[in-house]
Amino acid sequence: MNPALLQRVVATFGAAFDAAPTLITRAPGRVNLIGEHTDYNDGFVLPCAIDYHTLVAARARDDPTVRVVAADFANARDEFRLDQPIGHRMDDAWANYVRGVFVMLQERGLPLRGADLAIAGDIPQGAGLSSSASLELAIGQAVKALQGFDELSATDLALIAQRAENRFVGCNCGIMDQLISARGKQGHALLIDCRSLQATAVHLPDNVAVMIVHSRVRRGLVDSEYNLRRQQCEAAARHYGVKALRDVDLPTLLARSAGLDPVVFRRARHIVTENQRTLDAAQALARNELPRLGVLMAQSHSSMRDDFGITVPAIDRLVEILQASIGAHGGARMTGGGFGGCVVALLPEASVAAARDAVARHYRSPDGESGGVHVCHAASGVETLNSAGAWP
Repeated sequence: MNPALLQRVVATFGAAFDAAPTLITRAPGRVNLIGEHTDYNDGFVLPCAIDYHTLVAARARDDPTVRVVAADFANARDEFRLDQPIGHRMDDAWANYVRGVFVMLQERGLPLRGADLAIAGDIPQGAGLSSSASLELAIGQAVKALQGFDELSATDLALIAQRAENRFVGCNCGIMDQLISARGKQGHALLIDCRSLQATAVHLPDNVAVMIVHSRVRRGLVDSEYNLRRQQCEAAARHYGVKALRDVDLPTLLARSAGLDPVVFRRARHIVTENQRTLDAAQALARNELPRLGVLMAQSHSSMRDDFGITVPAIDRLVEILQASIGAHGGARMTGGGFGGCVVALLPEASVAAARDAVARHYRSPDGESGGVHVCHAASGVETLNSAGAWP
């Protein structure tokens, strides 16, 4: 974890509340290696938590007031009471993620008390690395730790965070982002069955690097388009008479497509084929079969571009640059909700310098910016630090 980030969240708390925090929680961002938009279709995903985090410094209060300060938004503040209806903030979107977690904890029937909270993170905003889920999990863990809600498991916190985003914030996301932030395992990706919530750890070979490249294309359409894609997938599931597209295989998809809107069919084809690619990719990664993994990642990107319609030209170009540099020794694809954000590449450690150089020389965003390169490590999930900043 970034020591400067820890110092910043403690300093922000002290300046805002003239006291030291009782504890600090941290929750990681994530990168999805493969399995895009399959989570809300009860399918399979293969993400890993990354060593970029949201930290929350916290102290309990004896009254129903919650006070929050956000270091990453010029120390913007929010305040609300737990004994009054908690409404939405129209001016500060970040505050709704915090409020939503408290609302969903209340709906669970937990006896909440007030708290002072300071937030700071180093996850690039708007990059598709799930800074929102990280924030939700860090807040949920802080409330759990402050108030002794030991009955809440990591999966419980993930489900509470997902409900906050679905029902309070208004983004109809699946469970993947929250679950990997809650249950990530150091040095591993997780193959997650989004129906059962079972997760199988898949070891990342020691010689393989996870490179994330921010395209500098802001994801302005992602919420509305994300919700539209979900509606289209639900329409396809109704056409095939199943609970979710997880229950459709490719022969069935093709044989019973008559009468299905062509755009909806393409959306469904992406989900059905992406589920199988994800299962195949988990096997390839476990066996350190990087050439096979690279083929699957390339197929995934093509499917997101051609069938699901969520890439943009700058992202496609960035994938081409990375794949040309990596060759047959790994792969690259867009990751995240789409319409900008980041590309993820899996490649040998020895190839990182060349790939970084290729991005620097050949890629510029539509606004002329170079790509932001981050070489990440697979991190553990949400945790609590004590007030001295040491692991408990």
